[in-house]
Amino acid sequence: MGDERRGASPVTVTGVTFTLERVRYDSPGAHLLIEELQEEYVIRYGGRDETPVDPDDFAPPRGTFLLAYRDGALVGCAGMRRRSDDDVEVKRMFIRQTYRGRGYSRDLLALVEDEARSMGFTRILMESGLAQPEAMGLYESSGYERIPGFGHYRNEPQNRCYAKTL
Repeated sequence: MGDERRGASPVTVTGVTFTLERVRYDSPGAHLLIEELQEEYVIRYGGRDETPVDPDDFAPPRGTFLLAYRDGALVGCAGMRRRSDDDVEVKRMFIRQTYRGRGYSRDLLALVEDEARSMGFTRILMESGLAQPEAMGLYESSGYERIPGFGHYRNEPQNRCYAKTL
């Protein structure tokens, strides 16, 4: 399928070419990956992420939802939604189990940052948790700094929030 997907564009980061497809948060491809991510939350946290989500928050101009393909295979996703005129929150960033360990999460994060800049945002926010040490390590090694809690789980002791100025 590759580059002929509607709204798809090939992008290269660290020598790896991905095809990014901009889709609605409630599209079939997004739904597939979000459900895989929710299954992982059940394993790691004992339940699904119950953060209230409005699919329209991930539609332009308030946000976007990206599916990432490599050699025609769906490898991951990431959504962004506006929190203020300057801030965008990354939500549902996920790399499928089969594709982990190849640096794709770092590559996808760099592409998300580029997308946020192109949308006019100057800071990225994200939530994670103690049961996701790989994610926290990725964010910290990519220049994200811990900030006070925000969002649905802001008062949970295992919640960790991060921000990076673009």
